[in-house]
Amino acid sequence: MQIAEKHFFLYVFGMRIAQIAPIIERVPPKRYGGTERVVHALTEELMRRGHDVTLFASGDSKTSALLKSIYPKSIREARVRDIYGSNIWTLLNIGNAYQMQKDFDIIHDHNAYLSVATANLSQTPVVMTLHGPLTPEARQIFSTLRKPYLITISKSQSQTAPNLNYIGTVYNGLNMEIYPFSETHDGYLLFVGRISIEKGVHIAIEAAQILDMPLIIAAKLDAIDKPYFHEYVEPWLSRQIRWIGEVNEQTRNRLMSKAAALLHPATWREPFGLTLVEAMACGCPVLAFNRGSAPEIIQNGKTGFVVQDLDEMLMAFDNLGTIDRAYCRRYALGNFNAQKMADGYEKIYQKILGFGAEQANMQMVDKNI
Repeated sequence: MQIAEKHFFLYVFGMRIAQIAPIIERVPPKRYGGTERVVHALTEELMRRGHDVTLFASGDSKTSALLKSIYPKSIREARVRDIYGSNIWTLLNIGNAYQMQKDFDIIHDHNAYLSVATANLSQTPVVMTLHGPLTPEARQIFSTLRKPYLITISKSQSQTAPNLNYIGTVYNGLNMEIYPFSETHDGYLLFVGRISIEKGVHIAIEAAQILDMPLIIAAKLDAIDKPYFHEYVEPWLSRQIRWIGEVNEQTRNRLMSKAAALLHPATWREPFGLTLVEAMACGCPVLAFNRGSAPEIIQNGKTGFVVQDLDEMLMAFDNLGTIDRAYCRRYALGNFNAQKMADGYEKIYQKILGFGAEQANMQMVDKNI
């Protein structure tokens, strides 16, 4: 097919896009799983825009796209060993997608370094969203196998390794209009996500104790983090400091809508921090350490406070009354929605496939985007 004919075909019929999700969790996840939640929002929005999307994910995933799966349910639910590593099911999911590469105009891979060796051999263009940290090992493999285009989820993330094959930054987005909202709170602090030292749960506990406020910890606990939990978290659990385990999305969102603040004392350069956006969408202001993407996501002084340490977090708490919870919601829904995320990815797909700016604009207008 000639280039001009290919552009016309894509303009009229949309792109044929493969989305390769991790199969650790269902798409969307039942509980924990930020990447899978983002992949679901992106896939559904691309389908709404008229693209032909195939989703490679676990067999229990829910999608309007064509679902291709090599395992009937998420591998964490199936209790597969080493679910985050190169287990046989993850490799088979990746291999199955690339085996079908000729069926797609572009492949969007969300498996990072686990896929890069295969992606580097692909004849179909590949974009890879880097959902995780750029460790020294990850930098080495991405600097050696440079064919896939890399997309970061924050500017902070790309600054940790400036010389890779980046093609752009696209912030995560979700459909959060249905998230519950409350103008008032019930006087408790909230920690959401995963119990681990890099998430700083012990700091959230210390803050709650000093402020003499209830803290609800709604977080999962992986086996690798149990020593940390037993030493730094478990001894402090009480009627004031409550760990309620891993909760579903509805319970978590309800907790966010009624919390005085979400505490996010991360001790590492988190690439994005999806719970920050979701909390704000529920009207919950965020108190977060100035690490990684936090200052890009939080509007300091208006949707929460970005602080340097525990002392500043305690001082910022005294100013929570200045935060307009309704503004938090408007800010989150306006800046981190699925439509805006899909706009960013769609422009990158078009750039890679050779669309001119005029063609890209015509396509967006034609589809009422």
